[in-house]
Amino acid sequence: MSITGPGSITAATLAAQNNMFTQLNTLSQELGTGEAAQTYSGLGPQAGLALELNAQLSAIGGYDNTATVVGTTLSIAQSALGQLADVGTSVAQSLGDPGTFTLDNNGQTPTQESAASYLDQIVSLLNTQVGGNYLFSGSAVNQPSVAGAEDILNGNGAQAGLTQIIAERLQADEGANSLGRLSVGGGGADVTLGQDGSPFGFQLAGVNSSLTGATASGPSGSPPTISVNLGANPNAGDSISFALTLPDGSSQTITLQATTSSPPGAGQFTIGANPDATAANLQTALTTAIGNLAQTALPAASAIAAANDFFADPPQVVDATGSPPDYATAMSLTDGTAANTVFWYTGENGSTPALQTATAQVAPSMSIAYGMRATEPAITSLIANVAVLAATSYSAGNSNAQASYQALCQSVLANLNGQSGTQSIGDLEANIANAQTTITNATALNAQTQNTLQDMLQGFEGVNQNQIGEQILTLQNTLSASMSVTARLAQLSLVNYLAPSSG
Repeated sequence: MSITGPGSITAATLAAQNNMFTQLNTLSQELGTGEAAQTYSGLGPQAGLALELNAQLSAIGGYDNTATVVGTTLSIAQSALGQLADVGTSVAQSLGDPGTFTLDNNGQTPTQESAASYLDQIVSLLNTQVGGNYLFSGSAVNQPSVAGAEDILNGNGAQAGLTQIIAERLQADEGANSLGRLSVGGGGADVTLGQDGSPFGFQLAGVNSSLTGATASGPSGSPPTISVNLGANPNAGDSISFALTLPDGSSQTITLQATTSSPPGAGQFTIGANPDATAANLQTALTTAIGNLAQTALPAASAIAAANDFFADPPQVVDATGSPPDYATAMSLTDGTAANTVFWYTGENGSTPALQTATAQVAPSMSIAYGMRATEPAITSLIANVAVLAATSYSAGNSNAQASYQALCQSVLANLNGQSGTQSIGDLEANIANAQTTITNATALNAQTQNTLQDMLQGFEGVNQNQIGEQILTLQNTLSASMSVTARLAQLSLVNYLAPSSG
């Protein structure tokens, strides 16, 4: 039989004290960490919402990291594009004042020598890397964007470079008779001007005559021909004009004026004793004028066309037959292959628009597209026109060399200045600027969202430290009092309650 006396310490008392110790430890942890619980289970029914809020905060942190990395890429891309634009401006300025026509040992002018250096700079800029990724390779960020400048100009083994493509195209454009694939003929009082049906050389665009008694028509037929019939001798001062289209799409007009002088001056033909004699003189003058144009404007236009062909996708080359190939009689262009032609662009070249080849999400509901390829029209035009200057050369003994060089400079200058409605480097810079603006806005939005989420999370996970301090103080006082009572009870026994002996 057990007796419970006044000095007994009950299990309930000890359990209450242990519970207060546990509460005190919990409150101390909350006071130290500022958090209501060390685990999500400690949050009770709010645990799921706290998990979701933390997941959103983590995602926003990821968006911010992406924005930082992409922002760096865009800054470097913007710098590269700005330098490309500067190259175009510098080359254009040099062409606006090309200076005297002096040739070095390679048959090039100082302006052309500078163009070769600018081409090296363009290639270097197009092969810019950020974090090991090539900026202008589309989605193939691990591949260089463009071939080396040396390969582009001079080829690589059996692969033809631009210099060879220009030489082959010029042979095709001049033709076997060096008249730009045109033929002058006729009989009696008739004069004909025909082309051979190939895409090379001069293309007939029209004829306009003020010759008295003459009829002029065409071009018509296949291949096209212009016909002129002198029904009577023209008057002195009458003229006839033949409009031609050159390989690069530019135009030239040959105008010949009737004169009684013999020999006639430049751009004239002598009125003969009858229409037949006059027609023969017109044929001679027309042949001379075409020959002169074939030695001046045509080589420049041919070089531009060859550059456009080389930097096309895929590159186009003269489809010549024979061994060795006879380019002067070729009748068409064909696709170049990796076996016979340098492919200047070496990045990805799929059907996806260039801008969409690189995308990034920089906020929960904000994404940007910032991909680029070196094959953007503005970039292709820049490199093609700088390269054509660097690839052409002239013979000091050629009396037409200076005129041909000046024609080339004028064409390149017009191309670098751009045409209305065509893409410019500035357009590409604007795309990057738009992406940078989106990143700036996304970063600001992310910061606002983070603050909101953290405030909400603090309402679940955080604690009021003043209130916790008060609870700790109250609990400490209660626990101290309880333990004091317990200690006194532990010292009591039954004899303390028995009356002292009287005897």
